[in-house]
Amino acid sequence: MAEVTPEVLIERARKLAPTLRERAEKAGELRRTPDETIADFHELGFFKAVQPKRYGGYEMNPKILYQLQIELGKGCASSAWVFGVLSVHTWQLALFPKETQDEVWGEDPKTLISSSYMPVGKSKWLEDGAVSLSGHWSFSSGCDHAQWIFLGGFVPTEEGSPPDMRTFLLPRADYEIKDNWFVSGLKSSGSKDILVDGATVPAHRMHKFFDGFRSSSPGNEVNTSPVYRYPFGQIHVRSVSTPALGAALGALESFNEYMKTKVSQATGGKASDNLLNNIAAAEAAAIIDREIITLERNFDEMFGYLERGEAIPLERRARFRNDSARAVSAAVEVVDALFTACGGRVLFQGNDINRHWQDVHAIRAHHANGPDKPAANFGAMQFGNKNSDFFI
Repeated sequence: MAEVTPEVLIERARKLAPTLRERAEKAGELRRTPDETIADFHELGFFKAVQPKRYGGYEMNPKILYQLQIELGKGCASSAWVFGVLSVHTWQLALFPKETQDEVWGEDPKTLISSSYMPVGKSKWLEDGAVSLSGHWSFSSGCDHAQWIFLGGFVPTEEGSPPDMRTFLLPRADYEIKDNWFVSGLKSSGSKDILVDGATVPAHRMHKFFDGFRSSSPGNEVNTSPVYRYPFGQIHVRSVSTPALGAALGALESFNEYMKTKVSQATGGKASDNLLNNIAAAEAAAIIDREIITLERNFDEMFGYLERGEAIPLERRARFRNDSARAVSAAVEVVDALFTACGGRVLFQGNDINRHWQDVHAIRAHHANGPDKPAANFGAMQFGNKNSDFFI
């Protein structure tokens, strides 16, 4: 059997994108990722990309996730979003103790995990380091296809101690999905609410955010590859920003195809001869290319530190965090310009550029993609101030 390489997976994603585009409208009506799309992701090996080899995975550099998201996002940003988010959870599970990894993947390595990291969970300590967890979380993308879930929250600490935020891992029997995903963008991501009422979470099903920040987690004892040493925040934020670039590329592809044959009803002129349309296409291609190159450079630089066994400097991590958020704003700028240049026909339901426009604005609405806080932190650090962002 031929070796599965990142290049092989990227080519598979490139070939799947047109199929995702064909499914997109009905997937939006379904309000979740179609079962056949999840089946395709399994069959093509996408969900194995960053899974440890011990469970049949490829244990690749997480950079592959974002390369796949860009290709998949050209066809359907919602599908790319769900793929990336679920795959980040595969990577994070490798940071949990081996006991936990075996619990989830021991019988079925294809088991998926969804999440909602917002720290709204209410917990109280029980015996043996376990907690009782309750709460109402929103935006759990792909939850219909997952058998486990990661939920965010703080555990009680002694007065004067720093906050202790954790990821809690719960099986499907311990939570309820509230079907409330009626939205205008990322329609088929199925990002529904999650309800938990007094579930017991043992110690081995918790991951400390501080361990993820330090790149030193219990799972690193068995998963020793540097691909599991990235700071957790860097992995997570890229999974929710990169689909915006896929959507922008998809919008540009549709824009170019549309302009080749469009004739203005007002003037009778060919749209492809319009100087403003020409400039819009050129500017869009340049902006997207710049953002992709920047983000790939950042990941390559991080991996260089990890391969050498060195810590990634905080000021570089702050820079990378800022670049991730800025990429989304750039994608919004691109899609807005293309949308405006298309004229009234872009407003109709089923128009691909309209769908990408809705999706990229939904992506921008994610808390991690707001540009102001990362920029303020990165700028302040350049003046000698301390880092104020835990999620880098």
